[in-house]
Amino acid sequence: MPCLRPALRATIRLQFRQGLTLDHAVELVPYFARLGISHIYASPLLTATPGSPHGYDVLDCHHIDPTLGGEAALRRLAHTLHEHDMGLILDIVPNHMAVGGAGNIWWENLLAWGQNSPYAEFFDIAWDDPDPQLAGRVLLPFLDRPFEAALVSGALNLKHDRESGLFFIHHHDHRFPISPAHYSSLLKGMDLPHALSAALTVMAERSTPDRDCAQTLKALSLWLNTAIGADVLSALTMRFNPAHQPGREQLRHLIDRQNWVCAWWRTASELLNWRRFFDNTSLGAICVEREKVFTDTHHYVLSLLDEGIIDGLRIDHIDGLAAPAAYCRRLRQRMFPSEQSSSGPVSIHVEKILAPGENLPAEWDVDGTTGYDFMEQVSLLLHDANGKDVLDALWQDTRSDVPNTMEETERQARDEILHVLFPAECERLTRLLHASFASLSCETTPSAIKTVLTVLLRHFPRYRCYYADDLPMDHTADRAALSQAVIAARKEIPSFHHLLLQRMSALLTTPVETGPSPAVRRIQRAFEHLTAPLTAKSLEDTAFYRNVRLPSRNEVGSAPDTLALPVAAFHEACQKRHATHPHSLLATATHDHKRGEDSRMRIAILSEMPEQWHALVTSWLEKHTSNHAPDRVDALMLYQSLLGAWPVQDYPNEEFGPRMADWLTKALREGKRHTSWLDPNESYESACQDYLAHLLDTSSSLDFQRDMTRFVRQIAPAAALNSLSQTLLRLTAPGVPDLYQGCELWDFSLVDPDNRRPVDFKSRSELLQAASDIDHAAATWPDGAIKLQLIARLLTFRAQHPNLFRDGSYHPISLNTQHIVAFLRTLGNQRLLVMAPRHTHTLAPDPATLALTQPPAPFTLPVKCHGQWRSLLRERSLDIGSHPIWPFETGMVPLDCLVWET
Repeated sequence: MPCLRPALRATIRLQFRQGLTLDHAVELVPYFARLGISHIYASPLLTATPGSPHGYDVLDCHHIDPTLGGEAALRRLAHTLHEHDMGLILDIVPNHMAVGGAGNIWWENLLAWGQNSPYAEFFDIAWDDPDPQLAGRVLLPFLDRPFEAALVSGALNLKHDRESGLFFIHHHDHRFPISPAHYSSLLKGMDLPHALSAALTVMAERSTPDRDCAQTLKALSLWLNTAIGADVLSALTMRFNPAHQPGREQLRHLIDRQNWVCAWWRTASELLNWRRFFDNTSLGAICVEREKVFTDTHHYVLSLLDEGIIDGLRIDHIDGLAAPAAYCRRLRQRMFPSEQSSSGPVSIHVEKILAPGENLPAEWDVDGTTGYDFMEQVSLLLHDANGKDVLDALWQDTRSDVPNTMEETERQARDEILHVLFPAECERLTRLLHASFASLSCETTPSAIKTVLTVLLRHFPRYRCYYADDLPMDHTADRAALSQAVIAARKEIPSFHHLLLQRMSALLTTPVETGPSPAVRRIQRAFEHLTAPLTAKSLEDTAFYRNVRLPSRNEVGSAPDTLALPVAAFHEACQKRHATHPHSLLATATHDHKRGEDSRMRIAILSEMPEQWHALVTSWLEKHTSNHAPDRVDALMLYQSLLGAWPVQDYPNEEFGPRMADWLTKALREGKRHTSWLDPNESYESACQDYLAHLLDTSSSLDFQRDMTRFVRQIAPAAALNSLSQTLLRLTAPGVPDLYQGCELWDFSLVDPDNRRPVDFKSRSELLQAASDIDHAAATWPDGAIKLQLIARLLTFRAQHPNLFRDGSYHPISLNTQHIVAFLRTLGNQRLLVMAPRHTHTLAPDPATLALTQPPAPFTLPVKCHGQWRSLLRERSLDIGSHPIWPFETGMVPLDCLVWET
């Protein structure tokens, strides 16, 4: 373990799995070190579902996934990182675990023993479900058909697992454990040893997984592996054979007695009695707010922190937790010994999506977010508000049944999502509210409560509030959000429901320190557990694929109705982050982004030239749109996505078509207008795929391809400057720059899984060795090496002067031009002047050099910028005084990062 934890300067996010192991990462460390990275920021590494492409479906919190190399490989990686004075940040998943399938021993123990299981408190299960079929039991909606059909077809089979010693009902990849309390009756009449038979009887009587039970199961497993035991298993197979009526009845009777109820997967949304991750029934929520659950799920990771194997944590989906503030405090307290022993702090960054005007709660005591907020701030800076009217007009001509604004589209989607994906959660919250209100009046009916609740949820303006937390908090923002929803709801419900709305609001806004009853606390938790997934599924996973005025603004953490904001708004956001969370991550690409960072920057150029885009895409819509599919909304979405991903220099290669086809299927189903994941419309999807294939078929659409290629080449230089500006700002603004794997070069990826494809790090390493200044790299800018050189030069400077970026102040520079955003970073005698371009399409960047052929008028810099400066990006000095200047000479790429020479 190093004496000091490496200082956090810059991270690179790596998506392990799908070919990338920990030992592969060891080989990449020297390249990352040369690039200037201080920390690898790893996707989840704990043991996950076999074949998992991402690792967020954790099965075992106590081991590094053996498919990645296990703990030994993790230690090799940590050792290599420490040799290069680098560290490791680990993404952890405290909200949920993989359930269903097989392999989660906690979940299977819970199913086997029900409420007597030591893991009954680990998962968020409503044991008091009012349905008598589910009371005290767990619904397992994993069958591929209704239960009776599954039983008759032989899709449910009793099998014994030698490794665990347990009996299971198997259904394809799923297995549901038979309670050991039933083994005595299950094996009744078989030729068992008397002692074993007696032990099974006692186990049935106790129905508790104690030490005696474990010994009995071990003895049974050993006996079943004998020749006589094998005969018994064969006899059991015949007894419970679903191929004949007696076997089916035996099997039905056995299943009916279990602590679980297996059901058709389509019943999940209506009947589910446990909390899941969003609408994903393969991920069951855990109650990490309970001390024992926290300890069992975190002690291994904390031991790695204590040893110095890892140096920081990224907390996935913190808004899924019942009590985020209490969780973060407990995490800090448990990490305190490791922070002391290592003489260095452990970083904590949370995946938190902030609504406009929302702040990260101070009570969380974390270093910051994972960077979605910066992604939104820089996006607003680099879009052009002047394009709004024309883009709005195009959208009006195209939108069909889709509402005009994203806000309206999201509200419409909320009603649908609540009804289709979360009816069980809504019903549970309704029941809790009714039970609370029943003591006030018998006239408050469940129907009335549900009516008011639905409207309140429709208008709730962000992911969640935090009244359900276990710690006292400043609820000013929470009250404002709920008040906004209440005001909007009052306008849509009958006046005789206003009192009910008021009472509902009062319950939801009762602070923990005022002593609300356990019933009120359950209501608050149920409400806050519902608003977060409802918001995510309604906005990011539905509305973003419906309201497609300009998809470069449809990104995680964004408010797309606002097309752009002035430079002053960007400066204000940077100053605020510098004051409150100076170590927050700055991201412009993630494993969850809707499209690559450079794809977004290309599409953003349409806001600078909306008239030309309006004319071009309208001609395509009129010429190519068929009568059947896609409709004009989906066609507009497709054209913009093609534009964002289209190659700059060549026509699309063989990989392009399949990538776009996969994206198109996902986009159509996410939009849920004509097809969906739950009910795929094969006819519509097939017609859309034919439409895409037609566009990519040179023999039938050569004119379209020439038009698209010509247009992409026209906007590509300005788009490249957008991307370079975005990169420069991320590397120099207050915060810690995060580089997503592969984004050292241009990133024109689509939504996942396209954005998680393997990265050719070898070619990037070779390009890095061929160091050149930014203007020489611009000669071949389409290959992306210019972006790599920009990143390497600035991260190297950050490594040499970490205090300037960690502690230095941030000073906005006001200029009399809209085309340059500038600021100073200062610390003592150190000064760094950053100048980044924006809205450059009208300045006619040269396709060969990216230099502006029609630069704006010279401008004057304030006195604090006067002096002699040296460029970090090119070999030159610049003398700034009181006279107006255009700081870029002929042939120069119009961005720079200048160091003051004392």
